[in-house]
Amino acid sequence: MAKNKNIRPYLERDISWMYFNRRVLQEACKSNVPLLERLNFLGIYSNNLDEFFRVRVASQNRVAEWDGKSGVREAKTATEVVKQINKLNSRYVKDFELAVRQVNKELSEHNICLISDTQADEGQLEYIRNYYQEHIDGYVVPIWLKAVRHLDYETDEKIYLAVKACREAGTGRQVYDYAYFSLPVESCGRFLRLPDKDGRSYIMYIDDVVRCCLSKVFEGNGFLSYSAYTFKFTRDAEMEIDNDQRNGILQKIAKGIKSRRKGEPLRFIYDENMPDDLLRRVLGKLDLGERDTVLRGGRYQNHKDLMKFPSFFGEGLNYPPMPAIRRFSMSGPESILERIRRQDRFLHVPYHSFDTFIRVLHEAATSRNVSSIKITLYRLAKDSKVVRALIAAARNGKKVTVVIELLARFDEESNIKWSQKLEDAGVKVVFGVEGLKVHSKVLHIGMKKGGDLACISTGNFHEGNAKAYTDCILMTSSRRIVKEVEQVFDFIEKPYSQIRFKELLVSPNDMKSRFISLINAEIRNRKNGKPAYIRMKLNHVTDPEMVRKLYDAAYAGVDIEMSVRGNCSIVTEGLPENCRIRINGIIDRYLEHSRIFVFAAGGEEKVFIGSADWMPRNLDNRIEVITPVYDPAIKQEMKRIVDYALLDVKQGRTVDGTGANRAWTCDNPLETGSQQALYTHYCELENKEREYDERMS
Repeated sequence: MAKNKNIRPYLERDISWMYFNRRVLQEACKSNVPLLERLNFLGIYSNNLDEFFRVRVASQNRVAEWDGKSGVREAKTATEVVKQINKLNSRYVKDFELAVRQVNKELSEHNICLISDTQADEGQLEYIRNYYQEHIDGYVVPIWLKAVRHLDYETDEKIYLAVKACREAGTGRQVYDYAYFSLPVESCGRFLRLPDKDGRSYIMYIDDVVRCCLSKVFEGNGFLSYSAYTFKFTRDAEMEIDNDQRNGILQKIAKGIKSRRKGEPLRFIYDENMPDDLLRRVLGKLDLGERDTVLRGGRYQNHKDLMKFPSFFGEGLNYPPMPAIRRFSMSGPESILERIRRQDRFLHVPYHSFDTFIRVLHEAATSRNVSSIKITLYRLAKDSKVVRALIAAARNGKKVTVVIELLARFDEESNIKWSQKLEDAGVKVVFGVEGLKVHSKVLHIGMKKGGDLACISTGNFHEGNAKAYTDCILMTSSRRIVKEVEQVFDFIEKPYSQIRFKELLVSPNDMKSRFISLINAEIRNRKNGKPAYIRMKLNHVTDPEMVRKLYDAAYAGVDIEMSVRGNCSIVTEGLPENCRIRINGIIDRYLEHSRIFVFAAGGEEKVFIGSADWMPRNLDNRIEVITPVYDPAIKQEMKRIVDYALLDVKQGRTVDGTGANRAWTCDNPLETGSQQALYTHYCELENKEREYDERMS
């Protein structure tokens, strides 16, 4: 790449995503990662890829198929992007299959054996047949391929077996019939643990359990032999929302979910040993286009099920435990709301227990001094403690308002269910804003006496996510912030109203322009000889305007360092030496999810946290909230999170736009990964607080 001082390369979002998912696969290949955790990463990689094809590749295909006069350039770009995605996917799938074989080999060395139907001995076969009879029989019902025109009504959430069965015709000649059926994974799981034997544990895919019992599946049909091969397909997951104004938003989303299930197939993966005659018949039932993906794979598909592999315990199999810390400063009988009123507090989950936030809601639900609760909910746990607290608050006479985003992808049905329960309890439910997703994570607690309180989070108020995603929650009584958090709810209920926010950065109101102003200030400070740097931690950076602005700052001499987990459209490879942008991508036991922004501000650092990444959807098409952090101690902790991410050479990979994912390097690196270092720091912090409290008492 030419070292032209004016170059500002832009990497397409979806190509950068493939590079990100490649980093997940690389983590699954690391020998120092515990073995069962490597299996989990393989499952995550596969699950990520499924969703990527269902959503992003589907969108690119739609753009590529556009044949109107307008959008010609976009259609051409989309065509090239899809070609490159398929090329990368074909390359990565070989590495994936190799990684699966390697992990299986190492499992065997730990006396955990994955066996196929042909490897089972007679005792195991008897156990398998009995298991099939008791748990599977009746769930597997073959469909003759010649009896169906298309697989329109089959879901892409399942794994299928295609069967070639041989029987003898009346003339004595052998003829073949072809069938398929879905495996009952949702009822029986994907893996069967067989009885241990001679100190070894045995696991079998449900695919092979059924293969062992094909004679039972086709009982009464007179077949002489069978062969069965897995396949799966991925559908376009974009919902076609009915624009009929007579339909309420709830009904539109419900209809949209149904339309998603009939999305067109766009990716097909099959066992490479499937006979050609059977393959032709299966493909004939799927309306695949020339841009769609057809991939030969191994014996097993739907590797996302590896995330639910049977549990085993032993040296080198799992991460050492890191139990969530219950914050000493927010424990005990004293009112947690009063503690927040006296001083700002923060949580960094999953290092800190999310139960502290639940306690805030519980106390708000029962406190005689609380008059109202307002909260935005994007994703909800299956049995949500958050919702239970809000329902209790409404029944206790509090005025409760809940903003639920019905278009939280793949969680729409769950959110509809919860919204109905909340409404039944007397909660005022607001279904977001049509045309704008409500992605902000904010809570406002109205008090009868004294100042109100607010919580601003970088992630969802979701108990499950809080155990796996790293997110920060700021709890504050700062009047200037709390007042504007309440105004956010006014903005949601009256979208596009001219509400001016002085403290909060709110999209689509003025967040982008405010961030640009902050970057411009760094450029000016650099020219004036003042401290000038930008340090950030976020998930995605793809907004073209923000990418260009970061290049502008870097060329002006502003030092830019970022930790970006996922999509990143900045290309640092080949930039001039005086243009310093360094980006670290971390994959570790927890999903890096917090968004933290640090600006030098001429020596008076400004720190912000919130829900928004730097993507067009976040800055232009969603309601997002970023808050400044004023408390000096919390400000220092937010900076520490970013600093540790930039010093993580153990888990970090250089994100430079090439996809090479080289190991991250830096001066004075941490001895451990940043996640372990943060956990150790928080444990030490808690010990110091306890010791101080004991001395004072």
